[in-house]
Amino acid sequence: MEGQEHHKAHDLPSIASLTWSEVTHLAKHGNPSPPRRIEKTEAQWRELLTDKQFRIARLKGTERAHSSELSQLFEPGQYECLCCGTELFDAATKYQSHTGWPSFTQPVSPGVVAYHPDTSHGTHRIEVTCNVCDAHLGHVFPDGPEPSGLRFCINAVSLHKIPVRERGRLS
Repeated sequence: MEGQEHHKAHDLPSIASLTWSEVTHLAKHGNPSPPRRIEKTEAQWRELLTDKQFRIARLKGTERAHSSELSQLFEPGQYECLCCGTELFDAATKYQSHTGWPSFTQPVSPGVVAYHPDTSHGTHRIEVTCNVCDAHLGHVFPDGPEPSGLRFCINAVSLHKIPVRERGRLS
């Protein structure tokens, strides 16, 4: 994006020490470089996704709270972006937030998510998107558990859960 400073992953703190002030800085001043980029037209995304998936992941929608079983599943595994397959979150960082959406304390690495100011609905929030394909994931808030204090509140529709036994599969 023009006028935005892009941070290299080596310029960022280790993901375990990512703080709210660092998240807000990234949202205001630019995001880390993604590990790769995937870009498709709106028509291409519409062909690949269901109407609900498209509305949430591509049009920044929000699924109804408690509408997905993923908010209650805590088995080991990885969560990847529904749209591009990028690994985003590890189940080890998932916790019960009682919000009705899957919640995580941190992404798997600094470059896989991007942060954007969101003033929709009369609020000031930070939107979280996949840094590879720009899919809307949800929002991040400063009310999570220690050590990060962060709560990545993610739409389950935007995620695909990969159980441990499937890791290392061919894509």
